[in-house]
Amino acid sequence: MTETVLVGVGGGIAAFKAVALCSQLVKQNMRVRVVMTPNAQRFVQPLTFQAITHEPVLTDVFSEPNAQEIAHIAWADLASVYVIAPATADLIGKLAAGIADDPVTTVALAIQGSLLLAPSMNVHMWHHPAVQANLQQLSQRGVLVMNPASGPLACGYNGQGRLPEPEEIAAQVLRLVRHSKDLAGMRLLITAGPTVEDLDPVRYLSNASTGKMGYALAAAGVARGAVVTLVSGPVHLNPLAGVKMIGVRSTQQMLEAVMENWSNADVLIAAAAPADFRPVQPLTHKWKKSAGIPTLELESTPDILATAAANKQATQFVVGFAAETRDAVQYGMNKLIKKGLDMIVVNDVTEPGAGFAGDTNHVLLLRRDGTQQDIPLASKRVVADSLLDEVMRMRTAGNFVTGA
Repeated sequence: MTETVLVGVGGGIAAFKAVALCSQLVKQNMRVRVVMTPNAQRFVQPLTFQAITHEPVLTDVFSEPNAQEIAHIAWADLASVYVIAPATADLIGKLAAGIADDPVTTVALAIQGSLLLAPSMNVHMWHHPAVQANLQQLSQRGVLVMNPASGPLACGYNGQGRLPEPEEIAAQVLRLVRHSKDLAGMRLLITAGPTVEDLDPVRYLSNASTGKMGYALAAAGVARGAVVTLVSGPVHLNPLAGVKMIGVRSTQQMLEAVMENWSNADVLIAAAAPADFRPVQPLTHKWKKSAGIPTLELESTPDILATAAANKQATQFVVGFAAETRDAVQYGMNKLIKKGLDMIVVNDVTEPGAGFAGDTNHVLLLRRDGTQQDIPLASKRVVADSLLDEVMRMRTAGNFVTGA
């Protein structure tokens, strides 16, 4: 059965590149339907897209090509992927706010498949805090966002803001089509963010984890049809639609939540960064500076990953994470073997673009047989999909560690 892909075209100078994108997708035997904003039609005529796709073009929410259906609902139901290219700053703002006042935004609210944005705008507009905040909000909802390319812009500036090349966008669309519901039936248990160990009522031990990698994994899993439970430490991220969210604070609470849900999961991906130590006896009241420097006696927190791996069933799969600042492969392999994991994801958080707070990551997958797989620097959502690809491959091949 031929897959249907929707292409939303925004009102920017890069709209002409959407014609080449549609051509690329048609050549890959995709059924392509185009949705246009009124301003997009000032750059490219709908007839051009109709000639390329041999399909009707939706240009007005009140002009229905087929009287027997409501186009923006029927088309959204048909498509496994909806790509908006170019996604202008205006469109991004509307999508973040849930506004639906044209065909492109109306379809976006109805789509049940993957939504991919290929932004295009002036470099200063791209870096504007409002645009970045809108993109972050959309990413947290599971929307995929491609980074614009850098180079000469139509406005005369030189910088980031160019629409990615049609071939690059088409490759990402085809990847999403291939992933469409391929994890249906899989039960994912994911941990994310830091944990907090209280020293007194106002101070605590924690770390710099933001939870972005774990949330990206959860969003990717849901988009691909998995049943996802996300155990999250304290983060500044919005809850994910379609995900069972469990909020915790301490490492002990995270352990309890993981073990409570582990027996009903197929895969555990421990992307959280639990605190390793906690005070033996937290102070009841705030320590006053006038009392001098306190003496803190610390103890190790429970090992969530080792506990889960020791209690796994024969067909359960455990993935760990190791954020290192040196000798990442050596430390990661030691952790993989010592804790009885099926696979571990290691990264050097001192590497530019691979730290805790960023939206990108560069990781290395280590397997028990000593083989490695490098996932180059990319958005955390792209890294998440690549990781899930490998989990699927290894589970299908039966590459499990025997449970305790």
